[in-house]
Amino acid sequence: MSAAAVEATGSFAPLRQKVFAVLWAATIIGNTGSFIRDVASSWLVTDLSATPAAVSLVQAAATLPIFLLAIPAGVLSDILDRRKFLIAVQLLLAAASLCLLFLSATGLQSVTSLVALTFVGGIGAALVAPTWQAIVPELVPRQDVKGAVALNSLGINISRAIGPALGGMLLAWFGAAVTYGVDVITYVFVVAALLWWPRETPEDDVLAERFFGAFRAGLRYARASRELHVVLLRAAMFFAFASAIWALLPLIARALLGGGASFYGILLGAVGAGAIGGALVMPRLRAHLDADGLLLISAVLTAAVMALLSFAPPQWAAFGALLVCGAAWITALTTLNSTAQSILPNWVRGRSLAVYLTVFNGAMTGGSLIWGAVAEAIGVPLTLLVSAGGLLFVGLAFHAVKLPKGEADLIASNHWPEPLAQEPVERDRGPVMVLIEYTIDRRDRPDFLKMLTRLSHERRRDGAYGWGVTEDAAEPARIVEWFMVESWAEHLRQHRRVSKADADTQQEVLRYHRGQEAPVVRHLLAIGPPRDKSR
Repeated sequence: MSAAAVEATGSFAPLRQKVFAVLWAATIIGNTGSFIRDVASSWLVTDLSATPAAVSLVQAAATLPIFLLAIPAGVLSDILDRRKFLIAVQLLLAAASLCLLFLSATGLQSVTSLVALTFVGGIGAALVAPTWQAIVPELVPRQDVKGAVALNSLGINISRAIGPALGGMLLAWFGAAVTYGVDVITYVFVVAALLWWPRETPEDDVLAERFFGAFRAGLRYARASRELHVVLLRAAMFFAFASAIWALLPLIARALLGGGASFYGILLGAVGAGAIGGALVMPRLRAHLDADGLLLISAVLTAAVMALLSFAPPQWAAFGALLVCGAAWITALTTLNSTAQSILPNWVRGRSLAVYLTVFNGAMTGGSLIWGAVAEAIGVPLTLLVSAGGLLFVGLAFHAVKLPKGEADLIASNHWPEPLAQEPVERDRGPVMVLIEYTIDRRDRPDFLKMLTRLSHERRRDGAYGWGVTEDAAEPARIVEWFMVESWAEHLRQHRRVSKADADTQQEVLRYHRGQEAPVVRHLLAIGPPRDKSR
């Protein structure tokens, strides 16, 4: 069997895990309902107001909350019981769809109410998106994580293939109220699967993070991770231009191609069907192309589809083009998402994936608003050509900014000894300054400092908010590395966060140390004003 065939078989290995398979099926049902709802809303706004700005506003209302709330949602996914959190948000989404059902049934629906309730739905999506992704390592073995990420993307696009087409038919045959009602029913299946999930309750942890501390730790990690920066940059560039096709697709279907609600649903279904096909052939593509090659092909194909649609092709040609677009879209999504998953340690996975989702949805939201305004000024066809040219340019220009390989071992090494303290230290006491004294030969100093700078990124990612290196004026061979941590508890957490890859880097640093014993480590605690013990 070829390597590609082996990989293709392995792509479905996560489905052997019963819990993953059940939750995966439930998310397909739930996402199908969401696509049914979105088709109804996207088409309904063209009846209420056919201006490009109003149409793109609904798209922006769906993605803006994810841009604004993804990071706080990622923090919650890392510190709360993820199962209970997901159930609560599913109930919120069901309530929003019930409101859409009522307003449509009574004829009270307006652009304002549609945008407002779409925004509420976007809030729910913002809250659950990082959590759904963060639970993947809980459900499958480590070697199946990438396959599970790919299957999640496949599941979304199965929903994309079924939901829009079904939503278009329901809308055409029964009206918006029934369409929204079907969406409400899908939440019953999702909540039932989450209630069934036999998730073990985590044990109480004296070092458990609180919201604001976890929020700061997540931002510090994202700010210090050079690999994450590359993923975010590539994602922002791709989706800012590719968003044009999603923002304008209702107008493309109606104005350029002369279709109705059912045809619009068929076009969205074509995207989903193409994505399914793309997911099935992707293992074969990975055997010949790296992540950068896959992302470049995605940009070229998506740009070609937008350019073709700008010339108002026959409906059958547009259907075929969107099949190709779906394959390109899932290739880009899966490539970027699996790369992000592979470079993140478990302790900050939800928060960092939330940063990725913030950039993704920020690019989609900003792009939707910009392309809607551009279409108002120059028309839909020319806007598609401009966005296609921009996507092709950034795809080629940023191809040189290589995505990380994600091969580092991020499992916690637990090799740091417990810090010495003469008496117990209050966990919220801080800040803490950590000093490490090295003895370095002059000839080794340049290489040592280069390696120490590399280590500084790991210190900052794991919790340090300040870092520096000094030398002893009286004894220049004595080099002191220092870093600041906001509290004693945060430093103890830092001990837990050091990965095996970080341990390898630290070992490289220690190779230059010439002292007879290990470097001296000191922990300096800030001294505040004396407390009044009479109170």
